[in-house]
Amino acid sequence: MDKSQKDNIVRGLQESLGKANGAFLVDYQGLKVETLTRLRHELRQVNVQFQVIKNRLLLRACEGTDTAVLKDHIGGPSALAITYEDVVQPAKVLTNFSQENEALEIKVGQINGKVVDLPGIKKLAKLPPKDILLSQLLFTLSSVPASFVGVLSEIPRRMVTVLEAIKRQKE
Repeated sequence: MDKSQKDNIVRGLQESLGKANGAFLVDYQGLKVETLTRLRHELRQVNVQFQVIKNRLLLRACEGTDTAVLKDHIGGPSALAITYEDVVQPAKVLTNFSQENEALEIKVGQINGKVVDLPGIKKLAKLPPKDILLSQLLFTLSSVPASFVGVLSEIPRRMVTVLEAIKRQKE
């Protein structure tokens, strides 16, 4: 590759990393081509870009992005899984895939500029999908006003009950 091709690759990757919500650095050494292709396919299904790139180019592309926090962890054969949306889904795919294929090693990840280590990625993988979390939040938020309305409506109801009891007593 000549210098202009490398510069184009770095510019494109830097643009991708600038838009990303998160990135996961993995060691793919020892995976067969078919297995790596299957991983790419699974990641593509959850809208994750998976790219094998030389470390020098990756270090240059990280400059000025949130992924710069991964610089200390870049070494050896590395691939990068970049997500622009939900960070839970790629964590699930990578964690499940690494359990099936011991050759895949998740090194570290970053979410919005913060480093996430392997135990953190495994915890992240156990979370429900974003849609379910949002529905749980919505249910929790809507239950508070509903309970409050129930409490407020109970006061006049009890007052009416007391007044009817007094009316019956006077009759």
